[in-house]
Amino acid sequence: MTPEDRFPGPEHPHSGPRHQPDLDVLPYGTYYEPEPAQGYQDTPYEAETYSGYGGARYLEQHWHDGQGQGHTVHAQVGYEGGYEPQERGGYGQQDHTGYEPTLPDQPSPALQLADQLGDQLTDQLGDQLTDRDDPPTIELGPPLPDPSAPTYPYPAPGPGEPPGPVYVVGDVHGYLEELRAELHHQGLIDDGGHWSAGRARIWFLGDFTDRGPDGIGVIDLVMQLAAEAAAAGGYCRALMGNHELLFLGAAKYGDEPVQSTAGTASFLAAWRLNGGQQNDLDRLEAHHISWLSRLPAMGLEDGHLLLHSDTTAYLEYGESIPDVNDAVHSLLADGGVDEWWDCFRRFTKRFAFRGDAGPMAVHELLDTFGGSRVVHGHSPIPYLTGAVHADDGQPPHIPGPYVYADDLAVAMDGGVTMEGRLLVARLPI
Repeated sequence: MTPEDRFPGPEHPHSGPRHQPDLDVLPYGTYYEPEPAQGYQDTPYEAETYSGYGGARYLEQHWHDGQGQGHTVHAQVGYEGGYEPQERGGYGQQDHTGYEPTLPDQPSPALQLADQLGDQLTDQLGDQLTDRDDPPTIELGPPLPDPSAPTYPYPAPGPGEPPGPVYVVGDVHGYLEELRAELHHQGLIDDGGHWSAGRARIWFLGDFTDRGPDGIGVIDLVMQLAAEAAAAGGYCRALMGNHELLFLGAAKYGDEPVQSTAGTASFLAAWRLNGGQQNDLDRLEAHHISWLSRLPAMGLEDGHLLLHSDTTAYLEYGESIPDVNDAVHSLLADGGVDEWWDCFRRFTKRFAFRGDAGPMAVHELLDTFGGSRVVHGHSPIPYLTGAVHADDGQPPHIPGPYVYADDLAVAMDGGVTMEGRLLVARLPI
């Protein structure tokens, strides 16, 4: 297995010596304080502190509570794009079986006699009821809400209302409790772990599993939030990271050999080497596989080109975002083990946006796929900056997202697997 097939982070004790990439050590810069950012309607807002770091910037976020009053909306769980009620067929309408009931043109003599008798009986009963008082009328009122349905502090969007703010979430790697804590800190979920961000939009940048204790729990939470966000008028979406490819490959192909440039290997061996947790594999179910397999490889949101990996390998799969996503989905549906392995290997490459040639690489992606800035995960910020080599043995200090490559790239992997931070940030940064 080549070094690029290895994730240069902390490994489990059984995974052998860790590859240390040759990183440039960047000089420290200075801090400056911009004006506090305006909040989104009644939502809490962030005051931002930037710090220079070798031509790049960090973003520190300080949370302030909003003062607006919320509304309660009982949401109906729907699909990612929102819930659309379907008309239900009634009598005389086409039902789901395709049968449309009809009446005969001429009733039979027996039916004609029954109709005559029925009319006579109705007339007699009507005469008796006219002398009686009408029964009291009971006001039914609105239907009772479902007590188990989640409530949200924001109303559903009306026609023509603009979308909510955009948030991005860096690599989680199975750290479920850290994810919950950060989402709650940002006001995106409530105390019970349910969506509380109204029309906000959230993108997870991939790598839900491996290294941390509960990758399946992370996937379940993101799937839950996707349904709840859609019901509230927002959305929660996710990208496919290289660890999603690795996890799916381990589940599908196991120990089946693949042709690696360093010799024969397997998805299962590579997954274990890169922090795969057997507990996650044991709990992987068909609906997890279906959801993971359909994740897009890249997206575009408010001028931000969203990627998992800081690599130009996306250009090898198409010249537009739909082309790239379709190519990856087709490969996962119809490709063999070696094609899967090659895709995993390509999206495990990193550091394309660092150094003197970094801005040119970012421009190549932006010119092809659109957007004015790349936002990515994959490469931990301590490795991008060289902070992982601290001599005092202390965990790396990660104030926030890392802005570099002439302000064209934003790194969101805070290095949660190496005692860094799990980053959640509002765009633009």
